[in-house]
Amino acid sequence: MIEAIRNNDPDGLKEILVNEPSLVSKEALFEAARLGNLEILKYLVEYSRISLNEYDDEHRNVLHYGAESGDIETFKYLAERCGMDPLEADRGLVTPWDIVHGTLESFKTINDEYPEDSLAHGYGEIEKYLENRYGHKYEEFYHNPVRRGFFPDPSIVRAGEDFYMVNSSFIFFPCIPISHSRDLIHWEIIGHAITNPEWAYLDELEGGRGYWAPDISYYEGRFYITATYRLNDVPPTYRRQIVVSSERPEGPYTEPVFIDEDGIDPSIFNDDDGRRYMLLNRGARIFELDKSGTRKISDAQLLYYGDYKRAPEGPHLYKKDGYYYLLEAEGGTGLGHRVTVARSKELYGIYEPCPYNPIMRQADDGALIQRCGHGDLVETEDGRWFMVYLCGRQIGDGYSILGRETAIDPVTWTADGWPIVNGLKGPSAMQVKPFPDMEYLTDKEAGPDRKWAVSKCGLYMEYMTPRSFGRGDIYCDPHKRYFRIRGSKAPLDSVDSRNIVLRRQTAFAFSYSVTMDIADMAEGQSAGITGYYDENTFFEFGVTKKDGSLFVYSNEHIGDEDRFLLSKDALAGNTGSIRLYMDTDGFKRRLSYSVNDKDSRLEHTTLENVFYLCDEGLSYGKRFTGALVGMYVYEGDKNLTVTFRDDRYNDI
Repeated sequence: MIEAIRNNDPDGLKEILVNEPSLVSKEALFEAARLGNLEILKYLVEYSRISLNEYDDEHRNVLHYGAESGDIETFKYLAERCGMDPLEADRGLVTPWDIVHGTLESFKTINDEYPEDSLAHGYGEIEKYLENRYGHKYEEFYHNPVRRGFFPDPSIVRAGEDFYMVNSSFIFFPCIPISHSRDLIHWEIIGHAITNPEWAYLDELEGGRGYWAPDISYYEGRFYITATYRLNDVPPTYRRQIVVSSERPEGPYTEPVFIDEDGIDPSIFNDDDGRRYMLLNRGARIFELDKSGTRKISDAQLLYYGDYKRAPEGPHLYKKDGYYYLLEAEGGTGLGHRVTVARSKELYGIYEPCPYNPIMRQADDGALIQRCGHGDLVETEDGRWFMVYLCGRQIGDGYSILGRETAIDPVTWTADGWPIVNGLKGPSAMQVKPFPDMEYLTDKEAGPDRKWAVSKCGLYMEYMTPRSFGRGDIYCDPHKRYFRIRGSKAPLDSVDSRNIVLRRQTAFAFSYSVTMDIADMAEGQSAGITGYYDENTFFEFGVTKKDGSLFVYSNEHIGDEDRFLLSKDALAGNTGSIRLYMDTDGFKRRLSYSVNDKDSRLEHTTLENVFYLCDEGLSYGKRFTGALVGMYVYEGDKNLTVTFRDDRYNDI
């Protein structure tokens, strides 16, 4: 059958399938589309038993293969007559349009022009067809998620032309990152809700606790951030709510005020009459706040439990066209996660569920983007609506190693007044930018000052530490990219460990490297780079002193297990610096190093499977964050300070 397709022998193919109809396969369908053999493709689609709901191992469908053909008629047939979506993504978030555009780009000459050959012309025809179909050029689209890596539980607010978003930070410090955007796609951390270590209250908390599901709002000239402060499971108090405020979105914010109402996922709703309320789970409970937004002045009562009735949380309230709209996250944060909506004419009235619920859920079990929920709506100045929501990209056997991320999709309102996200198609992989004409400066164009901005706690904006650090423990130079880190007296597997400087892993494949100046270490001390999730799962790669000599070593810590590997030979006595490299592809981490700024690398080891750096990697405690990379110093009983310089992180 495949041979008949490749030989362009429709009669031979028909003879096979007439006699043995069950022999038809998705491989035949894909091959006909890939070769642009429209006659055979039409026969398979219209006369055989084939299904167009077929995917290959990379979750590519027949239109992905049709895109490879470069044949406009094949592509149009599949897109128009078969209804295949040119913006549906495979497991690498590659859409059929991505294939067309990427192939076309590969034909560009050195002068950025396309050669006049038939193959390039065919892809060019498909690109023009898609531009006309969607009314936008390829460059005017974005890909979800828009905040990649550990950016869960988004909440968003607009102030004029500017958008501000907060995400959960759990036990990491500074607490609750605040990001800014003008176009809803490109985001930059500009501050944090808690930057004073004395206000963080993280010291004794286990990984996965801390600050959950923040909400940001704007009221009478001030920005308000509320979040759940989740303690260890020690009775009687497990959860409290905090509120901070500032005149400036980036802060500094006020000292946290605690509201003792049990529950999670608080949000603040400001009604038209100036009265203020806080909502939180289970379901959507509500109580009134005073004018300052920091004091509870009524008892909590249930507005509505939810439509799906499983793990209803993340309530947000909006008022539009005479209705109170109540958004909730339901189904738990796993594969059943979703967003539902209900409404009422009265704040405390009876809420009716939306007939189109869930308005956001991933229904395709094979798609890369999963766990979609915990949404928050925002309206632009020109009256359009969008929803930010969390999602997770899983690889391997269902491991969300990048953590829960932030995606965004457009919202439309039905004739009967209900919000619909992305046409009820679930999360988009590729979508038209909200502001396609807006120019955005890249990091290179904006210069180093923005990239190396230092937060009020003293760290570069993109970096964080597990729990807070002491004055003078970490220094980040605002002009030259280097870190000076004082060692922790506790090892990385302790909640008492400090001064581990981390940043988010934002892609499945990346390279990370940093040069470490060799310090005068004492026996048992160590320093280097780490792949980190929490105190229960991480790996170290660096230098340690053993029997009076310095050795390169690695150690994987997985629950109660340690996998320690010491280099065969000690470092030479004249070693002044060592550059540590971490090259990642999926779950594989290749660890290598070079000494004294030499170009040649020495291999240490390859960690074949770091599955443990994710929520699903260990069944223990609260695991809601994501994989991080960074630097650590362990000093034990004697003082040790180490300088790290020229850190480089590049997604691949």
